This record gives sequence, structure tokens and C-alpha cells, in this order.
Amino acid sequence: MANIEIYTTQTCGYCHAAKRLLTQKGAGYTEIDASDPARRAEMTQRAKGGRTVPQIFIGDTHVGGCDELFALERAGKLDALLAA
Repeated sequence: MANIEIYTTQTCGYCHAAKRLLTQKGAGYTEIDASDPARRAEMTQRAKGGRTVPQIFIGDTHVGGCDELFALERAGKLDALLAA
């Protein structure tokens, strides 16, 4: 199973939806609190300027946010990415 990191904030509904999908897939993930300014700066750098949460990284792939995660699921590509 791929290493998954997800930058989130506690009050973000999109963050909760993304985590729920990953949990339904049986994928463990590391959650990083993006409300911490240092972590937010780290996230923005890793996401090539992406400032919104969540920002999701699966293995070496920057997935993007919740919409992109669900688009991978609808396209039938998420399982393969998680298995890598």
C-alpha cells in the first residue's frame, strides 16, 4: 500500500470527505495539520503553490484536493494508485 499524506484542517468539510473515502478504501494515511503556519508553508511548497486543503499525496504523486481524489475514484484509477 502506498504511503499517503493528507494536509487538513479540523473544520474543512472537503478534508473530512477525502479522509472518509480513503478510510472506506482501507487506506491508512498520515494527517498533517495545515493550520500550523510552518506545516501550511510546507504544504504550499510541496503542492507547487496549492494553498487550499486538503492537499493529498499518494506515494510520489501529488493528487491535489478532494475533487481530484474523487475524480480518480470515478475514473477507476484510485485503487491502482493506492496499491502502488
